[in-house]
Formats: sequence, C-alpha cells, structure tokens
Amino acid sequence: MSEWKLDFDWLRIRHIVKDSMGKKVLPDFQSILYLIGIQELGRWNDEVGFSKEEKQDLMHIAVCTLLEEDGYYIFEGRDQDGWPHWKEGNSFEVKGIDDQEKFLKKKIIKYFDALEKLNGGFAEHELG
Repeated sequence: MSEWKLDFDWLRIRHIVKDSMGKKVLPDFQSILYLIGIQELGRWNDEVGFSKEEKQDLMHIAVCTLLEEDGYYIFEGRDQDGWPHWKEGNSFEVKGIDDQEKFLKKKIIKYFDALEKLNGGFAEHELG
C-alpha cells in the first residue's frame, strides 16, 4: 500500500469513527484501538466506564484481534467475566514504533473495511 493510500484510508477510517460516535474531533490511533477493543469485548460498562487498566486491556484486545489472522496471537477463549485471551504465536518481526504503527493502521483499515462489507456501510452511532 502506497504512503498516500495509507494516509487517505486512515483519514477515512478516522472520519467514519468520528461520525459514527457523534464526535467533533477526529479520534487518534489509541482511541481507535480502544474502540476496537470494546467492539471485540462485546459490551460497554455504562455504569462506571472502564478503569485505566481495563482501557489498556481493551487496546491489547484490539492489537491481538488485528494480529491474530497473521498468527502473531492465537485466541485461547474467554474468562469467566467474558474477557478474551490470546497466547503469543509467531514472533512480530516489524521493528520500530513508526513501522509498527503503520502496520497496525493497515490492519485497522482492513478491520473496518470488513465491518463495512458485513454491515453494508456505517450508520451514525453504529460502532461500539
């Protein structure tokens, strides 16, 4: 994927999330990982929100989900509280923060493209 295509698609995903959530500001990389984690967990903690540790766990869920198809993580199941767990698979060969973020952005774009195909597009407040 060329640099301009990645930038264009990443901006498109950020706009989809912003519009779906009814926000005024484009979400950053970590916010989108957080949202994917919530989506994959399958529930939102309306009463008190998520703790700082749970938010980090949700971003980890997102990363594991995004990297699972390449064998970097292997899904093991859910615990008694419904939280998914993975074990490490293949070694992650992408080095450097910038290259890792670029790699994950490509995976995020693919994730949202798959959701869009599954749902036939995104309606307002459809995510999360």
